Amino acid sequence: MKRLEDYVVSIPNFPKEGIVFRDVTSILQDPDGLKLCIHELMKKLEGVEFDVVTGTEARGFLFGMPLAYNKHKAFIPIRKKGKLPREVLSKSYTLEYGTSTLEIHKDAIFPGQRVVLVDDLLATGGTAAAAADLIESLGGIVVKIIFVMELAGLKGRDVLKGYDVDSCIIYQGK
Repeated sequence: MKRLEDYVVSIPNFPKEGIVFRDVTSILQDPDGLKLCIHELMKKLEGVEFDVVTGTEARGFLFGMPLAYNKHKAFIPIRKKGKLPREVLSKSYTLEYGTSTLEIHKDAIFPGQRVVLVDDLLATGGTAAAAADLIESLGGIVVKIIFVMELAGLKGRDVLKGYDVDSCIIYQGK
């Protein structure tokens, strides 16, 4: 039986020399890989009590939605700036090559709700930290943050200290 790692295509020297790009879309395009991925993410939620699932744009949506569906929970999108139609709360954060802003509807999460945050990749941790800050600003409690893949060499877990963080695949490098 294949492991989830077997479905990931690694592209050397992309987007620049010395980087190995781990392509999550190769998991999505294989029915067995996709099924295994969702199964592995679901295992990360065993024993976790939560009310809603959130995911960051865009790949967090792809992996978060099936989890919310399978657990019969609501799904809350955390989007890039300017994409949500109602009143929003915004959080800007630093990326490896610049800055970005995430937004969430102000009425998306209620005080005391227990929230799972899902994304495809933990790298530097900036996106997840910004998303967690948005959730907490609305009174939500981040009870678990899960990723399909993690690049441990970029030390994103250090940025997420204090949270229950889990990843299906951990690559030791960058």
